[in-house]
Amino acid sequence: MESNSAPASANFLSFVGNPTALQVSQDFIERLPVAIYACDADGRILWFNSLAATLWGRSPLIGDDSEKYCGSYRLYTGGRRIRRDETPMATVLRTRAPVHGVEARVERPDGSSIWAMVHIDPVEDETGKLIGAINCFHETTALHNANEDLSEFFENSAVGLHVVADDGVILRANQAELAMLGYAEGEYVGHNIKDYHLDPSVIGDILDCLRNHRPISQYPAKLQAKDGSVRHVLITSNGRARDRRATGTRCFMIDVTDRAEAEALLHEQERRLATTYEHAGSGIAEIDAGGRLLRVNLRLCELMDLTADQLIGRSIFDETFSENVEHDREQFQRQVAGIIDRYSVEKRILRKDGSSFWTSVTSSSVRDADGRFLYAVRVQHDITERKQVQEELAARIQEQAALYRLTDRLQHARSLGDVYELALDAIQEALRCQRSSILLYDSASILQFVAWRGLSDAYRTAVEGHSPWKANEENPQPIYIADIRRAALPESLKKTILAEEIRAMAFIPLLDSGKLVGKFMAYFDKPHVFTNGEIDIGLALARQLAFGIERMRAQKAAQHLVSIVESSHDAIVSKNLDGIITTWNRSAERLFGYAANEVIGKSITIIIPPDRMDEETEILRCIRTGEMIDHLETVRRRKDGSLVDISLTISPVRDAKGRIVGASKIARDITERKEAETRIRASERQLQDLLAAIPAAIYTTDARGKITYFNQAAVEFAGRTPTLGSDAWAISWKLYWPDGKPLPHEKCPMAIALREKRAVRGVEAVSERPDGTRVPFIPHPTPIYDADGNIVGGINMLVDISERKQAETQQRMLLNELNHRVKNNMQMLQSLLSSAARRSQSEEARQILEDATGRISAMAAAQRVLYDTIDATQFSLPQFLDAVCFAVQQTLPSYATITRRADAGELPNDAAMPLALIINELVTNAFKHGGAADADFNVRVSLLQEGEADVLSVEDDGPGFELSSVRHRSSGLRLVEGLARQLGATFTVSSGSPTRCSVAFSRMAERQG
Repeated sequence: MESNSAPASANFLSFVGNPTALQVSQDFIERLPVAIYACDADGRILWFNSLAATLWGRSPLIGDDSEKYCGSYRLYTGGRRIRRDETPMATVLRTRAPVHGVEARVERPDGSSIWAMVHIDPVEDETGKLIGAINCFHETTALHNANEDLSEFFENSAVGLHVVADDGVILRANQAELAMLGYAEGEYVGHNIKDYHLDPSVIGDILDCLRNHRPISQYPAKLQAKDGSVRHVLITSNGRARDRRATGTRCFMIDVTDRAEAEALLHEQERRLATTYEHAGSGIAEIDAGGRLLRVNLRLCELMDLTADQLIGRSIFDETFSENVEHDREQFQRQVAGIIDRYSVEKRILRKDGSSFWTSVTSSSVRDADGRFLYAVRVQHDITERKQVQEELAARIQEQAALYRLTDRLQHARSLGDVYELALDAIQEALRCQRSSILLYDSASILQFVAWRGLSDAYRTAVEGHSPWKANEENPQPIYIADIRRAALPESLKKTILAEEIRAMAFIPLLDSGKLVGKFMAYFDKPHVFTNGEIDIGLALARQLAFGIERMRAQKAAQHLVSIVESSHDAIVSKNLDGIITTWNRSAERLFGYAANEVIGKSITIIIPPDRMDEETEILRCIRTGEMIDHLETVRRRKDGSLVDISLTISPVRDAKGRIVGASKIARDITERKEAETRIRASERQLQDLLAAIPAAIYTTDARGKITYFNQAAVEFAGRTPTLGSDAWAISWKLYWPDGKPLPHEKCPMAIALREKRAVRGVEAVSERPDGTRVPFIPHPTPIYDADGNIVGGINMLVDISERKQAETQQRMLLNELNHRVKNNMQMLQSLLSSAARRSQSEEARQILEDATGRISAMAAAQRVLYDTIDATQFSLPQFLDAVCFAVQQTLPSYATITRRADAGELPNDAAMPLALIINELVTNAFKHGGAADADFNVRVSLLQEGEADVLSVEDDGPGFELSSVRHRSSGLRLVEGLARQLGATFTVSSGSPTRCSVAFSRMAERQG
């Protein structure tokens, strides 16, 4: 316990000798000016007044054993918490000795505490029996704190302080004095002060004054410092006495070694003190009861951006934002009324320039001695930065929450549309923008909107395709525009953006494996300064969005790939590097006869014939080295043991790290192709045999004019053997015109036919053999076209006209033989196609084969007309039209009729085949798309001479069609257009009633004549 040095009366509130002394009225103890309570001899509290309850911070239970000795919540003495039986009251009841002037710290239930000094006397009855005790105590917090403050002041004072005994021994010195003289505490404290004074008379006079209780003020003296220097000081002191005896001296020492410097320093300190008040870090104001400013410091003026004159007299509520006014006004009114003495509030204040700042205001009352309100002191701390940090932290939390939700929800997205919607939600939540959009590059590397919020059609149309980065730009950086009006943008673009009421925007690139795939946009309705946090969260959102898009595209591609694999007509099989089958699609099941569950996990050798096992060893070797095997034709064994011809394409399969882990095989059944190739080779051999048997020089070229074939007659005709793939245009060694002028090979009839894409007739030339002999001849060069009308080569027959009549006779024979052979070949081909159509299970394939049969039939009809003529160079229009229409009629249903009309006249035979195919296509299409199965349908075909042109027309009464809209899906119409180009003709279609398709071409007979 701590004893206070203040004297106390031994008979303070004594009740000794009165047995009823503990029985007092409550009114009496309430009138006492001190806190008081009484306990019985066992320590139970009998009564207490309200001052005691106030100091305790609680009201104890009367007579309760748990409340013995003291009403304090907790009690501390000597810095230690004591038990109830250790309290001064318990000591008095135990020893019967009074306790006076003992100080203890009382802790209240609310955590606050006070210091109190107790005065306890025991109470006895008339017989001397102890009946209890009374404790009178009062608060000494201020005095206690003052002592502590005094000690702290002594130690931390900026001036030198020391305490000396009356004999001059230094009892205590503070750090300032030790530092001033340069001594350590052990070198100074405990020594006599005279040892440090350079003038003995001065220190003698000082000590004499203090012993006689005469104070000294700023007594000049000189002291010896440890480093040998002299310190000039001013000493201020007074002696302490007790019972009129000197007990020691407290001395203040100011170093005045350099008085001018000291005075300047003092002046500077005074100035700084005033400046500190004016420029304190907090705004300070005095406020009257009406809320008007009475006095302000400079910092408050700076915060408000107003002068003191402008502020004084204003209400503190004038500049407050509306949402803060009522709460502040209510609290201030309570303060003025005395309900509270102090309150704090955070508020946002508007400056005259429209800006604002956040401040934390503490308002404290200043009252007179009677408790009347004089004014309030309001201290304002600028907490704008803290608020900004709080808002930024809240924004970061919101951003991270939005990013987390996006990341989580992207895992459950089922489509790109879901990804876009989730991303737009996250963008607007995290960046707090009002609108947003996502744009991706299309196949033409143009940015296209794929999702958006709040953008007009006109705006999207105007800016679509705009990008701040190149499509192939590496490491594109985000672009942030805080204010569109000040941005360095093209005026037209800026005008478009402002018209959409967009004032700020962000361009965030979307990257997939480092490649720019698009961007997302954030739009703000007001200018917006982008923070580092927003920039970081924008990039994080872009990464998640790009990942989501990549994942959905990968899933779609994987699903598409699975669909392709499963629906492929080719067998697709994968295996590991040990040859173990890992996947097996449905086409593999159809081709090899094994179900997937029968082969997966087994060796691929299950389908390899024994005599081809070496192939698998070589295949695995190639795969391990990263080689690809392309179109390996081989044989495999089905489940039933039969063999099948296949074409294999084998590629290595790599894992994510690029390591080869297996192989993928695509196997195509080439049985039909092999059979077809066999038939084609047989047909080619037959054709070559036919051409070889023809006693006329015949050769063929590719589209570039290089010789690809020649018969023996050609060798005999040219007197040399041409070099295949090297000789061009002609087989002859040299060529001449009939008049003897040289004819360059590149200008010969075959070269003209291929270059001008037309057959050349009626031209004579002379071939010179290497032995010098010359042979006059007539060439018949004719271009060869594919189904799309593209030239793939040419064929030329050279007729030796040395003996024209003999040549004509021989030509007739040759043509007849050729007609017979061609007719037989066409009939065989027609039969094969018809048979294939009947056997085909695919409707599409059957239709294609039937169309091909019709085309062959039309060509055969034209061929019969050509070779029934005498000279085989011209054909009759009526005869030709009848033959072709009759052939087409055989392929049509019974209800279909063809009406035909042709002018008398002839056309050259090189127009026959193209016209026959055109008639077949147009008539077949007319019945296929214009007729009805339950009604007669008539098609009108005419081949008429109109002016300088011949016109083939096909008319019907069907619904008609637009050529441009059906061209891309009708191979027949594309064939017609190609054949028309071959004829140098114009193909037109007029829809309506009737529908008419026309092919107009020049008079070929006259042109060729």
